[in-house]
Amino acid sequence: MAYLKRSSPTLKETLLKIYRAEKPIEIDQHFYEFGSIQYHIKCSVLDSNVVYVSTSTLLETQGIVTSTEILSDTYEVIKNIAVGVIDIVDPPRLGFQLTLKLHLDNIPRGKEAIKIITRISEIQAIILSCQLKEMLKRLSFQDDLQAANNKNRPIRIVYHPSEPFYVFRQAEKITAVFPMNFKDNSDVVIAMSFFQELVEVGSQNEMGKAPQCSWSPVPSFQLRGEPVHDLTTNAGFVSFDITSRHVEGKRLDKTVWNLLNFYAYVKYHIKCSRGYIQRRMRKRMNSLVKQLNNTRLEEAPQKENGGCKYVKELVKIPKGKSMMQQRCKDMTRRVRMSKFRIRINGCARFRFNQRWISIPKFSSKSSNKSYTKLD
Repeated sequence: MAYLKRSSPTLKETLLKIYRAEKPIEIDQHFYEFGSIQYHIKCSVLDSNVVYVSTSTLLETQGIVTSTEILSDTYEVIKNIAVGVIDIVDPPRLGFQLTLKLHLDNIPRGKEAIKIITRISEIQAIILSCQLKEMLKRLSFQDDLQAANNKNRPIRIVYHPSEPFYVFRQAEKITAVFPMNFKDNSDVVIAMSFFQELVEVGSQNEMGKAPQCSWSPVPSFQLRGEPVHDLTTNAGFVSFDITSRHVEGKRLDKTVWNLLNFYAYVKYHIKCSRGYIQRRMRKRMNSLVKQLNNTRLEEAPQKENGGCKYVKELVKIPKGKSMMQQRCKDMTRRVRMSKFRIRINGCARFRFNQRWISIPKFSSKSSNKSYTKLD
């Protein structure tokens, strides 16, 4: 599998560490990237100006082109990165495709040293690009008669064990097919939406010069006879039609790099989309929680103030000794004002014995013990 950045971050960091070291250091490091690309770096204290870098990748191609070894054109491209700095060791280290001998003392100082080391850390991307370039060139220069003799058998390219893709020639174009398979169902939904948008945008007039993109839930008939586990997908098949104008001059490098990075770009888009969705969900949840908290804070003072208001209206209790005096004064005032006669209801049948009752007069003097006789 290719990656969005051409340079290997671990290889670049290690080479810069050796180059900037004040004292000679000894390194014997073996590491992998993306599960299929492996590197080995060796540097001895006895000869600190010489570093050996070995690399290899899981490369399996089947079809009319078989690329099990690095092409001679690739060696020339690697040597021209920095003349006098890079030597190719033949044979390479056991278990690796390529071994480079780097002369660090020949690297110029300053910013130029960082550029050269960055270019050296891109050797794996250079190898992959050169191999795919050669395949596209051979397919583009192949005429229809040769394609018919080869029965248009597709080339199966595997840069990563779980991410193979196929390249085959059709009339006036080369088609690259990517079987898409994902582990999570959420990734499948996001990927399907992305493929639909990619096809719609590619069909616009403004994108007429770009390779035509198409999506299908089933593989094309050219892939009949290929391994079943490669054609068993849950997100369909994405195809790109590459014409002769896409492999001419400098466009070939861009076309090859985009094909190598298609799997990586789709995964990057899915990861960014999931992160965006999760951020929006967290932001929405925080806003709802904030609204609920504000609502509770507003309701609490209203209930408290309302309760006090009703208590004050219903219960008005004077304080101190003046309470009883005030009540007595009110009672006396009401009794004095009620000098009207009270008629007793319910005694209407006893009209002949009906009596009118008047309210007696009470004297406020304590010495007055006389009583008023009722009639």
